[in-house]
Amino acid sequence: MCVEAKTAYIGLGSNLGDRVEALGTAVDELRALKNSHLTAVSGLYETSPVKAQGGTFLNAVAVIETGLEPAELLKTLLNLEKAMGRPPKHDRGGPRRIDLDILLYGNTCIEEAELILPHPRMLRRRFVMEPLAELAPNLSIPPTGITALEAAARLAKNHPEQEIERLGTMQEVKESLRFDV
Repeated sequence: MCVEAKTAYIGLGSNLGDRVEALGTAVDELRALKNSHLTAVSGLYETSPVKAQGGTFLNAVAVIETGLEPAELLKTLLNLEKAMGRPPKHDRGGPRRIDLDILLYGNTCIEEAELILPHPRMLRRRFVMEPLAELAPNLSIPPTGITALEAAARLAKNHPEQEIERLGTMQEVKESLRFDV
């Protein structure tokens, strides 16, 4: 049976423990995801929390080609979060070792109790839009038609309080940490 793959963009975040290691583990797990192929990972961005507790976040966006349906992909990501230490009753604004969100799944628009696509808050978050624009600047965000680059530029202009700094690729950040010891 052939399954048509869809391009999915996954937001990654961590503000608890070894953030680089947590994001690295999550990327490795996405690389090993069944019926899927990891095609790209943005640089790592250090960001101030937005309506969240705890220290600064490391954020990134990953791109996968997947044959998993959206609900199955969500369940897989939630299981991965749980395996990486997400508490059973997770507080949305609480600190977290790993947070994985489906941002986009092709041009699919879904509004269900457990899953809303595109991610309902992505266009308000620099920590999502800047890494997404790095990977796919001309990507049109359904149903708005605004590109990732346009959204990132608007957020940078209108929300400078959302502090963000690109630290480099995952490998560059790992290497810099090795030499900082």
